Amino acid sequence: MSIRTDDHEGFDRPKRRSRPRTKDRPDYSKLPVARVVSIDRGRYRCLIADRHVTAVRGRLIDRKGIIVGDMVRLDGDVSGAEGTLSRAVEVLTRSTMLRRSADDADTFERPIVANADQLFIVTALADPQPRVGMIDRILVAAYDARIDPVLCLTKADLASPDELQEAYGPLGVPILVTEPGSDLTAVDEALADRVTVFVGHSGVGKSTLVNRLVPDAHRATAAVSELTGKGRHTSTSALAMELPGGGWIIDTPGVRSFGISHVSPDSVVGAFPDLAELADDCPRGCRHDSTAIDCAFDDAVAEGRLSPERLASFRRMERAFA
Repeated sequence: MSIRTDDHEGFDRPKRRSRPRTKDRPDYSKLPVARVVSIDRGRYRCLIADRHVTAVRGRLIDRKGIIVGDMVRLDGDVSGAEGTLSRAVEVLTRSTMLRRSADDADTFERPIVANADQLFIVTALADPQPRVGMIDRILVAAYDARIDPVLCLTKADLASPDELQEAYGPLGVPILVTEPGSDLTAVDEALADRVTVFVGHSGVGKSTLVNRLVPDAHRATAAVSELTGKGRHTSTSALAMELPGGGWIIDTPGVRSFGISHVSPDSVVGAFPDLAELADDCPRGCRHDSTAIDCAFDDAVAEGRLSPERLASFRRMERAFA
């Protein structure tokens, strides 16, 4: 006969039952695929076929593992009916991902959008004044992500686009010029059947342009502050919208800084096939700037194989790393 020596014996917490672990992950391949069009406080607004579905993040996906533009597989109720909730259980492989850091001292990368194949750098020609350094940094991020950049100049009724066209034309960057009420045929053609992310400084008219392109977008707009000369933030979150004529645009909140600490100079050179070929003849570790010794770019200009204007434009953009 056993004798109990502890008054609390027998009152231990019951042992947790555990299920046998398996290395096999669930098969989600037959679940429907949807595009994430917006994110708000842990709820993911997704478009599947012709309806919007609200979803939460599945437990196998990291807390910040879903961004606007992602293609996800949905499990559960995908009817889109009011009050229903689905679950995003898998993020499909991204074709591209645009990233930035808050500034160059911040090494933390912030994903902006996924699966864009074109980037509109929306820049006002005046009110506020164009910031070449900002344009260069966004260009660097686009080239690093292998997304085709387009320079979209707004408010051409207030200032001439000639200076910026001269600065960026040699890089081969397409340049579109708009003003209030102007014809947008060229813009529509550039956007057709593409997934384009709009990025720009606050107050440059980005939301106004989006509202003209997607009449039911209803993106908030605001004037530039008379005190600071800077734009006020209007859009507060990224939003993907389907264009009436085909294609998608992803409008992002206005930015006042665009860090590129995650980008290496070699990655940018690789976006230009002609320069990448010349760079093979550069000394190891060459930064390709105006102070570089024995840079093959300078030799190519001297020999007439590279235009001095193209090299000057490239090196101006490279100064964004300084």
